[in-house]
Amino acid sequence: MIDLSLTPEQELLVETTRRFVRTEFPDEIRENDRLQRYNPETFPKLAKLGLSGVSVPKRYGGSGMDWVSLGLVMEELEYVDASLRTAASVHNGLCSTGLLQWGSEEQKQRLLRPLAEGTKMGAFGLTEPDAGSDVAGMRSHARREGDVYVLNGEKAWVSFCDYADYFLVFAYTDREASHRGITAFLLERENAKGFTTHGYKDKLGLRAGNTGALVFQDVEIPAANRVGEEGQGFKVAMSCLDVGRYTVAAGATGAIRACLDISLDHCHARKTFGVEIGRHQLVQARIAAMQRDYDIARMLYLKVGWMKNRGMRNTRETGLAKWVATEAAFAAADSAVQVLGASGYSGEYPAERILRNARAPRIYEGTSEIHQVMQAEYALGYREDRALEHDLPAWAPDSE
Repeated sequence: MIDLSLTPEQELLVETTRRFVRTEFPDEIRENDRLQRYNPETFPKLAKLGLSGVSVPKRYGGSGMDWVSLGLVMEELEYVDASLRTAASVHNGLCSTGLLQWGSEEQKQRLLRPLAEGTKMGAFGLTEPDAGSDVAGMRSHARREGDVYVLNGEKAWVSFCDYADYFLVFAYTDREASHRGITAFLLERENAKGFTTHGYKDKLGLRAGNTGALVFQDVEIPAANRVGEEGQGFKVAMSCLDVGRYTVAAGATGAIRACLDISLDHCHARKTFGVEIGRHQLVQARIAAMQRDYDIARMLYLKVGWMKNRGMRNTRETGLAKWVATEAAFAAADSAVQVLGASGYSGEYPAERILRNARAPRIYEGTSEIHQVMQAEYALGYREDRALEHDLPAWAPDSE
């Protein structure tokens, strides 16, 4: 039986995270969004709170919390701003998970530990200018030369490209083998001659974050930094996305709640025709939809966290949670702008920033169209999940 009630430890985590991010970040987020700049102190602040290794076992330097806890943290971060959630979720959900699930014991101690402890920031490079949903369309390639791989190519739309220390990246080692010829590598910025990055400007949203390109020109990566075996890169990437999409779903749930709270406050404060605008039925319809979608999105991501805690494959459920929550967050933000009227259209209020930020998650980590097709194929029996060689084990509270 699924139990979605929170433990006392999880309730304390939510309260601690909520109090910290709402005190520490709101004022600077608005200014950073306006100036399109990322504050490099953001990740260290989150790491100091213990959010750099939420679900990494303590024996590897993490906090040792379960997967539900990771989702709860993401909801609280995106309640304040999507850039905060992105900084934590890319690091935790995409980069660190790859090492936790596929790395050797030596790699976990050498590479995962500094990520979990927050002394290094992690990022994830899969998408390319000509390869998004079609991962096999990537052009990056790596050839083995003795104890190193020589990497050439380019990645696009990489979160925190200019600030991350470690990058989990993917390239062909055997192009003829298609998906089975992709290999994963952990690139360390400080040891990567020929590696450059450049951030994008004038994005629609996530302007308080940093997003851009990675360029590899004969970059030598030690063979000891290959994650998994040659040809396992596609599996590594997809298993990371099972966690990354989970964090996106949980974050989008926080955005829905933020929109609901903003709208509720305005409904009570604003009067038209002699009554609070919350008394008008068409406004109530928007409020009801936001409340409905928040409850649905939260239940979906909590179910996924419950499944992850038990070591159950959850690709379908994670995709559904991500698809539903991100679509609902965009709709909630649009409704919040409408409820606030002219004020919602102004940068003086967070509704318009949430609306801009909520557009990107409908594209990254699987477009809404891709997830829609996936859900149809699961229902029709055209798609099924099979066990991986390195599925995450069930979470245990005393596993240190």
